[in-house]
Amino acid sequence: MNKGTIFSGMRPTGRLHIGHLSVIENWIKLQDEYKCFFGIVDWHALTTAFDNTEQIKENICQMLLDWLSAGLDPEKSPVFLQSNVKEHGELHLLLSMITPLSWLERVPTYKDQLIQLGSQGKDISTYGFLGYPLLMAADILVYRANAVPVGEDQLPHLEFAREIARRFNYLYECAIFPEPQPKLSKIAMLPGVDGRKMSKSYNNDIPLGATTEEIWEKVQMMVTDPARIKKSDPGHPEVCIVHTYQNIYNAMGIEELRTDCRQGKIGCVECKKRLAKIIDQQLAPMREKRQYYANKPELLNEILETSTQKARVAAQETMELVRAAMKI
Repeated sequence: MNKGTIFSGMRPTGRLHIGHLSVIENWIKLQDEYKCFFGIVDWHALTTAFDNTEQIKENICQMLLDWLSAGLDPEKSPVFLQSNVKEHGELHLLLSMITPLSWLERVPTYKDQLIQLGSQGKDISTYGFLGYPLLMAADILVYRANAVPVGEDQLPHLEFAREIARRFNYLYECAIFPEPQPKLSKIAMLPGVDGRKMSKSYNNDIPLGATTEEIWEKVQMMVTDPARIKKSDPGHPEVCIVHTYQNIYNAMGIEELRTDCRQGKIGCVECKKRLAKIIDQQLAPMREKRQYYANKPELLNEILETSTQKARVAAQETMELVRAAMKI
């Protein structure tokens, strides 16, 4: 049974890594329960990369390959490029006319990121960055989505979208926009191989399309128990990054592995080899599927074109209602 409509998207800022996999797996489940729209939100990438756009087109292609290889089905839900559906931009413009400046300035992440990126020498004091929560709201509202899969850190952005929906409906005495509700899900938060947040910029990620050799190279970099010098030394798995990954990817054998580690029966190198093998086995089918699509660029273009048309039909229906309500 269709429970409603969902929109979700990702910024094409680089290759996806295994930390993104649980998000995509959640999307795949939602495809059977909701009418879903999944967007590669390339305009959002410009909010922080407006001065370095050379990689965006390639990142778009890589993201589409990652989505398809992970199992997202474009036959069930459109997987499209945001900038190809111009209604996103039109709704963003119209909503900007009714959005108080103070609403944007109070978004929690705005000042935090100004400070964080400013400390790195990046000036993002632009209208585009200030207005990105409104563009995000337009992405959701243009499909009249009533649910959005989000993590807890994104709840303020979704509340902002609800406020915009309420304001529009009140000002124009209509009920066009539902107030999108959060669909919280438990997402496995993987640290990078060095213990920091997983990020391509830190080179501490394992890409979804990683080869067997790349996986082993990254697993070798993982930080283990610093107090353990020899294999026979008792280990402390709770402080080991390898154990964190084993806990997620080797749930069936984790208790035995944990015991062997504490008793000094298994060394860190052997533990890493087992982990690399398990991750490789999980990513192997994705690699094969990814290569299939990579060898068929015409099929990728067809998927994007067909999905764009489906998304535009839904977005155009919304914009007709919006223009009528605003009498423009």
